[in-house]
Amino acid sequence: MLVQSGAGRTPLLWEYRQHGPLPIFLLVLTFVTGLVDAVSYFKLGHVFVANMTGNLVFLGFAVADAADFSVSASLVAICAFLIGAVAGGRLGQAAGQHRGRYLAYAAFFKIALIGAAFALSLAPIDPRGGLFSYSLITLLAAAMGLQNASARRLGVPDLTTTVLTLTLTGLAADSALAGGSNAYVARRLVATVTMLAGAVVGAFMIIHAGLSASLALALALQVANGIGASRLLSSSESWTGSS
Repeated sequence: MLVQSGAGRTPLLWEYRQHGPLPIFLLVLTFVTGLVDAVSYFKLGHVFVANMTGNLVFLGFAVADAADFSVSASLVAICAFLIGAVAGGRLGQAAGQHRGRYLAYAAFFKIALIGAAFALSLAPIDPRGGLFSYSLITLLAAAMGLQNASARRLGVPDLTTTVLTLTLTGLAADSALAGGSNAYVARRLVATVTMLAGAVVGAFMIIHAGLSASLALALALQVANGIGASRLLSSSESWTGSS
């Protein structure tokens, strides 16, 4: 059900009652995406752990022997992401059709994965070693694969949390310039700005605070999401059903 927001006014992000609080949770995850991709790109060898389109392009660069790109790092990220997505699909089967329960289950597993990455970043291991980098890539990419599968199953339009290509396309194609009605413009703009903000904060923290501090922030945000999601485990509100 779409809340009527007044004649001629575009509905705001929080006025889509069929999704309950899901947009807020997914926006937090969108911010985390920008943050962890900044971490992986700057500290783990020019690789993305969330943006698999970019990784495929990076893989092509590496195959062509471009400097600063790695075939193995890109392949590890892609494979770990796919494993995380498979886990997200299986988790959806376990949670049934209850979107609040699924959100909570996914949040708990992501806390474990990002928590493990944070703990590893504190370990007395040479951060320049391949084992260190590949372990972090695996943990973070698996978490992002799980997150992407979760967002797909939760089904809130324009809030995939990891990919904004279609969101930006919709923003332009549905705009008044294209003869459209500016449908969902608020949601699309907020999602875009949120990921950009995550990338800015991630890059700033990597440069000025380091790897562990950046992962600590990602973990803190995920824990906050998990605490909020845990309150939805037994919710009987209408939005918890299939989208």
